[in-house]
Amino acid sequence: MRKPRDFDSELNALKDKAKQLKERKVKQLGELIVATGADSLAPEMLAGALLAIVESQDPQKRESWRKRGESFFQRGDQQSLSQPQGDTQSAQSANSSSQSGWSRAVPPRSSGVGYE
Repeated sequence: MRKPRDFDSELNALKDKAKQLKERKVKQLGELIVATGADSLAPEMLAGALLAIVESQDPQKRESWRKRGESFFQRGDQQSLSQPQGDTQSAQSANSSSQSGWSRAVPPRSSGVGYE
């Protein structure tokens, strides 16, 4: 005879997994904000920019943003591959970012002038 399934423990395991995934997503979004330099913006400005992106219906703008984001991550991959072996601090930061799911090194701060 088959062992009856313990639905409660399976449900709890699924809830725990969902919680871990949500925490990971929140952590990665925070790391992305830091990696892009957006952590220097006021929270109101960052929220406003994100809302404008979400509300945008212009397919050309959306494609432009997607390409820009793609190049952001590709540059990070190329930078981490071209690091000299003696650069231990950069290597450590690249290792910590790759463990968290991000492969992009933190860019230098901009002058605060617009991106376009």
